[in-house]
Amino acid sequence: MRGIPGRLRRFLSRSNDGEPEVFGAALTFATQWQWPVLPGVAPDPQGRARCGCPDPDCTVPGAHPFDPGLLAATTDARMVRWWWTNRPSAPIVLATGGRAPCAVSLPAPAAARALATLDRKGIRLGPVVAAPHRWAILVAPYSLEQLGELLHAQDFVPGTLRFHGEGGYLALPPSTTGHGQVRWERAPLPGSAAPWVPDVEAVADATVEALTRTGVSAPEF
Repeated sequence: MRGIPGRLRRFLSRSNDGEPEVFGAALTFATQWQWPVLPGVAPDPQGRARCGCPDPDCTVPGAHPFDPGLLAATTDARMVRWWWTNRPSAPIVLATGGRAPCAVSLPAPAAARALATLDRKGIRLGPVVAAPHRWAILVAPYSLEQLGELLHAQDFVPGTLRFHGEGGYLALPPSTTGHGQVRWERAPLPGSAAPWVPDVEAVADATVEALTRTGVSAPEF
């Protein structure tokens, strides 16, 4: 959680009773913010860059659900405690959509450019999640119809741009996956209420523009 003030870092890293960092964050997301979460699959012990799931070619090692599956995501404190008591280092996976935020993700270099563009335009952003290869801008939940209209209005949508909507997922800080540490590039403000997030329309043009201008062809992580 590089660059986050100490007070916020402590808020995000610990529960009230001093539980370990990942569990404390998972409990905050689930019970205070009402974001449904579940543990991600562990990286392969024979090589962290590999995934513990049955797919030998998994491109998101440790950053996706497996057992339990995505439908098990919950805001129940007892379930969260049981999961991370038994798997204390498991990545935190957010089930996007519904009551939880959705996300727009793109390769890290283009994402940095997109954030700079949004800042110049004075567009307010909420939390931004940064993994080593990709960043994700959290946005308000949207429907498939809304997303379809948004994409139809674009002349070109780069293949490296991803939308994490209903039925999707996203690894949250302070998870460690097969690709490395997941952190906040733009941290949520401390507090008991879920952080504010913008509508997807507010960020779509800037993310498409950033990818088009840079011609990003990064790996599809």
